[in-house]
Amino acid sequence: QETLFPYIKNNVKEYLRTHWEEEECQRDVRLLRKQAQEDSSLDGAVLIPLESGSGEEELEQVIQAVVDNVCWQMSLDRKSTALKQLQGHMWRAAYATGHIKGQIFKDVVPAIRKWREAGMKVYIYSSGSIEAQKLLFGYSTEGDILELFDGHFDTKIGPKVESESYRRIAATIGCATNNILFLTDVPREANAAEEADTHVAVVTRPGNAGLTDDEKSYYSLISSFTELFLPSST
Repeated sequence: QETLFPYIKNNVKEYLRTHWEEEECQRDVRLLRKQAQEDSSLDGAVLIPLESGSGEEELEQVIQAVVDNVCWQMSLDRKSTALKQLQGHMWRAAYATGHIKGQIFKDVVPAIRKWREAGMKVYIYSSGSIEAQKLLFGYSTEGDILELFDGHFDTKIGPKVESESYRRIAATIGCATNNILFLTDVPREANAAEEADTHVAVVTRPGNAGLTDDEKSYYSLISSFTELFLPSST
């Protein structure tokens, strides 16, 4: 919230201007344009016009429409694949040049190494694209830690607030849902995972949204991965 998303808002126009002629950027824009059409009935939605090739002024108008659409989606905390794809490509460029690094809490890497040594598998499921996940963990404050993960999932498997998404993940990795522990800081995601018969712990970290008293009393809460005592799978 403090680094990655502000980076998008502050740099999206310059990124589009710089990369507009590249096929990857054009694919991103086409996907955003398609999403904008699907969103056209929503309040405040921003459509992205097609280019006719009539000059720089028109190009600037189209780029501004993309910028406005991206900012509108982000203001609503949208998780659309189109938005996440563009964000992922922008973050890739920023990570590669060292402008940003993935911030990793100090307890995370030792805990994951311990779990893996005990025979457990560790997967990432995020509303951020798989590419964005790999950038965060590949260019982190703890170095490249991608080797610690057995796989990645994003919203292409389904929204994190729908229970069916967790059943799909379980089927994909060949594991019963009741043998999975899902860690999250979002109660709606926790509810969906529980509906799929997945174990859940809610993580309370600095900067996370606060929980209601009912949520605090209902969920298993942890503030550090060192508080998790998981059975060995060997």
